[in-house]
Amino acid sequence: MPRLNFTSPDGSETVVEAYSGYTVMEAAAVKEVYGIKADCGGCCACATCHIYVDPEWLKKLPPMDEYEDAMLDSTADRRENSRLACQIEITDDMDGFTAVVADNV
Repeated sequence: MPRLNFTSPDGSETVVEAYSGYTVMEAAAVKEVYGIKADCGGCCACATCHIYVDPEWLKKLPPMDEYEDAMLDSTADRRENSRLACQIEITDDMDGFTAVVADNV
């Protein structure tokens, strides 16, 4: 089971064990990672699961689609490594995935 590492806006760190096939947002929401609000439930409609993916992990992920890209354009602090956690499906090879949660609160 992959372990995902999150650093929240308040500086707290959370490690989440997650099942493959779930999204990063689902895994974070179940474990109540601070800053992941997930208001739309994963529909790519709110950006309350905005994260900054570690650059080493970013290049291992599939590219974002046009809907995620458009939603990220509406965020206050979009960066090159911005992604929506609801759009990243967890795979077995994501053990050690690391991200910083954007200040979504």
